[in-house]
Amino acid sequence: MPKHWLQIKGDPMVRAFLFQQRRVDSLFDLHLDAVHDVVARLLTEKGVFHAKIHYSSGQLTCWFSYDAYRYRVYHREEVLAPEFLAALPDVDLEHLKPLMAGRELPPVLAEFRRLRLTDDTLYLRNGSVNMVNGMIGMTFSCDGAHYIDYRTFFEQLKSFGAETAPDVIEAAPA
Repeated sequence: MPKHWLQIKGDPMVRAFLFQQRRVDSLFDLHLDAVHDVVARLLTEKGVFHAKIHYSSGQLTCWFSYDAYRYRVYHREEVLAPEFLAALPDVDLEHLKPLMAGRELPPVLAEFRRLRLTDDTLYLRNGSVNMVNGMIGMTFSCDGAHYIDYRTFFEQLKSFGAETAPDVIEAAPA
């Protein structure tokens, strides 16, 4: 498990105009529970070991364990279509010995929801989960990116988006 929280500050121009922008509801925002349900099932039943939710643009990028060198991009209505999950084979990830268990997904996705919807100025644009290495990735409206192991994610939630957060914070031992 990684031992650091890595924060990378993005484009200074985006940060300079942060308070002149506001989040606009996307199709994913309007169907957030359904999107999160699809993501959870992809990660626990369909062989996806890494999923990235692009909330603003309504895209889902997935890496499947049976074809890890190719990612697949699914778009808005495709993800929400009733037949989407049924068209994919059932595959588990046990052969990869994932650091993150399926039971740990609901609280992560609930926090993604909170970080997406709580503030219309500083909000989650993209969230990713990698079951194998146990990492959470997030990009915010201020163009800041965070990469953090899922355990430290819950310990450090109050720091996300804070200008005073250091570039790297030592994680508590797992």
